[in-house]
Amino acid sequence: MSKLGQLTELTKHNLEFFSDMFTDFSRHAVTGELNRKTNENAVKQSVKNLLLTNKYERLFNPDIGSNLKGILFENMTPLLPQILNDYIGDVFDNYEPRADFLFADMSFDHDRNGASIDVHFTIINSQVQATLPIYIERTR
Repeated sequence: MSKLGQLTELTKHNLEFFSDMFTDFSRHAVTGELNRKTNENAVKQSVKNLLLTNKYERLFNPDIGSNLKGILFENMTPLLPQILNDYIGDVFDNYEPRADFLFADMSFDHDRNGASIDVHFTIINSQVQATLPIYIERTR
């Protein structure tokens, strides 16, 4: 077998399509470089940051974000899951080109004044279907 075949076989599984830094800017213990998240974990971190950001929360980019916390104060109606899917779909369409939104499941936790949301999406350049669990709660 040629060297090229061996390289392709080894790198096929460890191919990095996407890479982001950790949000706490931690450093690698040996090299001192910033730690990175790659592929699925990088996209999950980005989606979580976008979904947990409210509109008008970022100073020079007031349009970035979703109003998921506003859903906590809505009455539970049959239209609420569709509104949730629209909010999340807008975030994926406008701000996350690395993933395609599929659907979101939502369940209210009335005792803790919160909601559990499972966001299902596929990552571009791979056939990986990822699920991101998010728990939002009311702040006092």
